[in-house]
Amino acid sequence: MDHDTILVLAKPTEPELAKLAELPAETSIAVGTTAEAFERTAEDATVIFSWGFSRDLLRKVVGMSPRVRWVHTRSAGLDTLLSPELIESPAVLTNGSGVFSQSLGEWVMAAILYFAKDLGRLVRSRMAGKWDPFDVVEISGRTVGIVGYGDIGRAVANRARALGMRVLGVTRRGPLLYHMDPVVTQIFAPQDRIRMIEQCDYIVVTAPLTKETRGMIGDAEFAAMKPGAVIVNVGRGPVIDEAAMIHALAEKRIKGAALDVFDQEPLPQNHPLYSLENVLLSPHCADHTPDWLDAAMRFFLDNFHRYRKGEPLLNVVDKQLGY
Repeated sequence: MDHDTILVLAKPTEPELAKLAELPAETSIAVGTTAEAFERTAEDATVIFSWGFSRDLLRKVVGMSPRVRWVHTRSAGLDTLLSPELIESPAVLTNGSGVFSQSLGEWVMAAILYFAKDLGRLVRSRMAGKWDPFDVVEISGRTVGIVGYGDIGRAVANRARALGMRVLGVTRRGPLLYHMDPVVTQIFAPQDRIRMIEQCDYIVVTAPLTKETRGMIGDAEFAAMKPGAVIVNVGRGPVIDEAAMIHALAEKRIKGAALDVFDQEPLPQNHPLYSLENVLLSPHCADHTPDWLDAAMRFFLDNFHRYRKGEPLLNVVDKQLGY
């Protein structure tokens, strides 16, 4: 069989790299965190595996590797990794989409229940030694709208339907002639998103960040939300206009927000979001289960076996669209 050289953009001390020992004997591996680390091997490289390094390093290594046929990135999001060099390269690009969807779906449901049952109030009452009964919201029969109905969106939808919720969705293509997804009541095109949002009790953002999605949830969308609406973001921070969201939250025009992603990460000290009581913050770790890195590495190894057999790779990305 042909010999493959894999360039792994990672710290050599990363524990998960030990699993690369499972690769076929006809495989060479070079690991490093600088372009200089790959000077000897880039000429023969056929695969690049970005375990978690910057767009600039990936750009340089792609430019150094004229024979590369496949580039894989551990992450699902590509907005911080795509460069002109990578887009123009003939190499196939795959990502980690779907590997983390189930845990993100669970986190979204936890966020919805956090606001429906006012779990924050329960914690505050306990800490104050206060017996404080109140009414809670039943989510069965409520409507959740998913902006970016892809793999993560489907994980959310399946769980929401199991709890009796009505599910709506926005996709880039909009409604199809033959609607075959039994979980979703209706699909909307991006330009019709306000028609969906004004019906929703919960709006879940799972869209990737592209030039089309940047800021797509802004003043007009927040104005269309119900006063009791909650927005949840597990996609990318800049898909939501952060200033518009903060104004809506501060003025109590919506009930709340649950956020795992932000415009700037880590979220700076003294950021307004820290001081808002109607916000649930997660430091971009909603999918960090104990085995999340193992799952990411296992996905690469499984895809590598497909690559060696000449089978279609999973999670092939449209580099022009950015997902």
